[in-house]
Amino acid sequence: MFHTIILLKWAHILAMVYWLGGEWGVFQSSYQVINRSLPLAERRRHMETAYRIDILARTGIILLLPLGLHMGTLWGVNPLNGGWLVLFWVLGLSWLGLCWAAFFKRDTDAGIRLTRIDEAVRFVLIPLLAICAISSLMGHGPFSGGEDGPNWYATKVLIYSGLLVIGLKLRFIMREWTVMFRKLDQAPDAAIEATLERSIRIGRGLAYFYWIGISTVCLIGAAKAF
Repeated sequence: MFHTIILLKWAHILAMVYWLGGEWGVFQSSYQVINRSLPLAERRRHMETAYRIDILARTGIILLLPLGLHMGTLWGVNPLNGGWLVLFWVLGLSWLGLCWAAFFKRDTDAGIRLTRIDEAVRFVLIPLLAICAISSLMGHGPFSGGEDGPNWYATKVLIYSGLLVIGLKLRFIMREWTVMFRKLDQAPDAAIEATLERSIRIGRGLAYFYWIGISTVCLIGAAKAF
């Protein structure tokens, strides 16, 4: 058990680092994606850089879930073990495979369809995690929580579900990049440029809440104080 928890913690830390650092890289690249003074080909290169950075952040986001559920079992705050853990890992790695398939096909119609499926997974997962976390904080499980506590694990799950909501909106924005740049390849369009700039401004604003939320999850996991 000791060696297992150490390896899981190590992988969990790496996933958090890639999540937080990757989002910063995408944030910086977005400035050049909407820079109209650059040739379209140059802007596409910056978009490609953003996608290559973002896939590591997405990998971290997805792996955090099975890693966290597995560690929760070893810490005794997640009673879902045995076959449940196998299911968590199978579903988590399947989701990760879908995400990478969408990345490799990102410039095609198939890639856009796979991205939409990836988004649909989040529409199911977000409310499921939020309901489980809130139920646990009220003392009804499935995780530890309520008056008898501890509540830190369910709180982390709840914040994680909220961060997935922000991440979903950012996924919408990046999918728009692909669609709109394909249109710009055909002809300049001021309306598309304005939409692109507006969506990225919204994404940048959300990014600050994203980083605060990620940092809060890190603090709660490190402290385990309540």
